[in-house]
Amino acid sequence: MRPAHFIASVVTAAAAVIALANPASAAPVNYVALGDSYSSGLGTGTYDGTSGSCKRGPYAYPALWAAATAPASFKSVACSGARTGDVINQAAAVTTSTNLVTVQVGGNDAGFTDVITTCTFGSDQDCVNRVNQAKTYIANTLPGLLNNVYGTIRSKSPSARVVVLGYPRLYKVPGSCNVGLSDTKRAAINSGSDALHTTISARAGAAGFTYVDVRGAFTGHEICSSSWWLNSLSWPVEESYHPNRAGQANGYLPALRAVIG
Repeated sequence: MRPAHFIASVVTAAAAVIALANPASAAPVNYVALGDSYSSGLGTGTYDGTSGSCKRGPYAYPALWAAATAPASFKSVACSGARTGDVINQAAAVTTSTNLVTVQVGGNDAGFTDVITTCTFGSDQDCVNRVNQAKTYIANTLPGLLNNVYGTIRSKSPSARVVVLGYPRLYKVPGSCNVGLSDTKRAAINSGSDALHTTISARAGAAGFTYVDVRGAFTGHEICSSSWWLNSLSWPVEESYHPNRAGQANGYLPALRAVIG
């Protein structure tokens, strides 16, 4: 080999080694979080004063992920009580520069608060009937509403990675609670969570989005388990039946990190 060719080969090989040792930096992450009270952080007890009734706080999984990974930009517009129509409005925060979106919605559309109220104050049959009504809505009406949400997000940022998060089962059945709702009521409420999973996962998949099923993460940590990651009836009442700080940090956050790092 001629000296010049040898030197050129050495330079080329060295450049390859340097390239492997210093891979191109990943694109900066511009993250927007959309959704309802489960993604705003209601139930964790600490909220940003500027978020008002939306109850966004630093212990919600979007804020925890942002604090741990330091994306180039982070904005949460998740809001307590949000339904699908509200999340379509929230999607105004998504732009063409947004490359990561999380979204969680559907529980309020299905009547989450009314289901819990009916099951708390009504008979077993009242509870079962109300849950079945919600499940009918989840199967027949919610899919179209979710399609509208997901389509809006995609139109705002065609290339963003979109992660859709589901809801946990609320109760361990049978559990260690000797007072409160009957096992019949608890099982009925859990079946509503399973119905949400079925519909949300299907619509997220059809949209080409990543779906995160958190039911497994919360198994063994439901209400009436030995280690609750969810509030039961609480004060203030609005914090009832939402993930507490452990639920956000040990349930939702690892489930999210498993798919986006």
